[in-house]
Amino acid sequence: MVEEEAKSLPMELSEKGGVENNGFVQNEAFDGKETDTSGQEEMPKTCIVDVDPAAMEEPPLKPYAGMPKEVLLKFSSQARYRVTREILFWLIIAATLVLVGATIAIIALSPKCLDWWQASPIYQIYPRSFKDSNMDGNGDLKGIQEKLDHITYLNIKTIWITSFYKSPLKDLGYGAEDFYDIDPIFGSMSDFENMLAAIHDRGLKVIMDLIPNHTSDKHRWFQLSRNRTGKYTDYYIWQDCAQAAGSVTPPNNWVSVFGNSSWQLDDVRKQCYFHQFGKEQPDLNFRNLAVQQEIHDIIKFWLGKGIDGFSFSAVKYLLEATHLRDEPPVNKSQNPETITAYSQLYHDYTTTQVGMHDIIRSFRQTMNQFSSEPGRYRFMGSDSDEKEDIEAAMMYYGTTFIQEADFPFNFNLINMKNLSGNSVFEAVNLWMKNMPAGKWANWAVGSPNAARISSRIGKEYVNVINMLLLTLPGTPITYYGEEIGMENTASENAIFPEKSPMQWDGKVNAGFTEGNSTWLPVNSDYQSVNVEIQMTWSNSTLNLYRELTLLRNSELPINRGWMCYIWNDSNVFVYVRELDGLDTVFMMILNFGQESTIDLQAIVPSLPSEAVVRLSTNFSNAGKAVNTKLIKTEMGEGLVLEYRTASPVHTMEAFEGKCFVAEKACYSSAFNVLYVNC
Repeated sequence: MVEEEAKSLPMELSEKGGVENNGFVQNEAFDGKETDTSGQEEMPKTCIVDVDPAAMEEPPLKPYAGMPKEVLLKFSSQARYRVTREILFWLIIAATLVLVGATIAIIALSPKCLDWWQASPIYQIYPRSFKDSNMDGNGDLKGIQEKLDHITYLNIKTIWITSFYKSPLKDLGYGAEDFYDIDPIFGSMSDFENMLAAIHDRGLKVIMDLIPNHTSDKHRWFQLSRNRTGKYTDYYIWQDCAQAAGSVTPPNNWVSVFGNSSWQLDDVRKQCYFHQFGKEQPDLNFRNLAVQQEIHDIIKFWLGKGIDGFSFSAVKYLLEATHLRDEPPVNKSQNPETITAYSQLYHDYTTTQVGMHDIIRSFRQTMNQFSSEPGRYRFMGSDSDEKEDIEAAMMYYGTTFIQEADFPFNFNLINMKNLSGNSVFEAVNLWMKNMPAGKWANWAVGSPNAARISSRIGKEYVNVINMLLLTLPGTPITYYGEEIGMENTASENAIFPEKSPMQWDGKVNAGFTEGNSTWLPVNSDYQSVNVEIQMTWSNSTLNLYRELTLLRNSELPINRGWMCYIWNDSNVFVYVRELDGLDTVFMMILNFGQESTIDLQAIVPSLPSEAVVRLSTNFSNAGKAVNTKLIKTEMGEGLVLEYRTASPVHTMEAFEGKCFVAEKACYSSAFNVLYVNC
């Protein structure tokens, strides 16, 4: 009876109007079984419940996390979501276009980044005199590898190693016996590869010499040519010579660079061969295309090894006139039979002949085949050796449309006959005013073929010469040892005093070798002039050199800005380095004469009344303020002044024609970028 009442309770509730089931659950027994209605009264067929129609509607659906795709699509078509989506889409497109456009604009307006051969000074090493690693008294490639830390200490990233090909060393290695091998005195090909890998591991670059004009008379090509063997018959320049009574009459009056006739009778071939230099260095016949191809193959071989560039030397001698006429004498009244010196003739037929530059440009084209990889541009320098003809020297830059050398080596500062503020200005200006627009300058103050600075012009000028070298526009080239002020060795046994061994420390043989002897005598001043001791002196030549390279590398005006001449006289040379967009200017005041006092404000009226000494050849002056109306310098003193101005010198009418820049660049402080449209 109780069970039946429980079963009928829900039914009774549903029949009462206005009553709702607010969450009550029906009895499980009733819910889970069939209802027995046989003993009950029949239920009405209709059941009316009083329910509010609004309560019957579904509540509005709102977006929620994790909703299925079907629900999401219901909202995506609604206006408020569709419009927002389209606005965001077009904003992203617009932002992308702006970003791409800005990138293109920056690339288009930015000046070309300085390449590695422009950004760093070049350190030239004569390998036989740099460091001996095997105690035989001769510097070698392993020795260079041992001393790479010295290069990085100098803030230098490019090394130029002079000739180390297999050679009889008759001319210190400049006449190669085998262009594809290393002379045993310097090591092996394995030593070269290890050295090259170590150089590149430090982020450094290496340039090597190549003298294509001639070979050694021990070269395989010459041995085959003198025997008239196949294609090698005409690899050299052969001519018949008249012989009478044991004497030889050469084909003409051409004279060797080293003096006397440039023709040498060969006992095997019974003809004379031509040599512009020593008789052990026969000239190759560059009118023979097979010879040209041989040089291209040599270039490819070493570039394939991984070197970063070549210095091509003696290239103006590549071709000679085929007519073999006598060259005109300098003194027309001189007896032709007494002409034996190179300086006694005008070398119209043996230098810079038509077609010579085409050959050099073909070398450039071969090197360009190895320059396509990013960051692996292959540098090409050439030794113009045009002391008197500056226009001829500039030809080695190439033309607007045809690339040749990245630069011909500039020895104007070495070739100065005397030292003064005026002579330094003239040497610098000669190059700058003749250099083609957009080309890059370079400067050298020492070389394996010139007396060292200390010996050539005096040790009191070493620091100021280095200051000049490292603050001029272009690439500075330092010959090993000039960073510590080495002198020519004064020993009577020194045949090549400018090539004396590098002075590393105060130990026996200056730390160059642990052996008992050196191939050339070490300079007797090595105990006071060496790398180790100068590293400890704050006012040393070495530390000044290092500070100057750091300044050059870190300051845009000196790195790539304008140079303007301010003043020059018998004592001082003054110039500024500045960059559009930067108000910082550097002024160099370099004394190459006697004590001098100068009023710079009278020359540059917009100059501030005071400037700060950024660097000085006397370190104690660094950081001091100087009065620009009264600047005093001692003999051999150099100052790098720093000041700020809104009126750069290169914009002043008074200095028009006195300012130079390789490639115009402007600095934007807002974006910290360089651009070209100033």
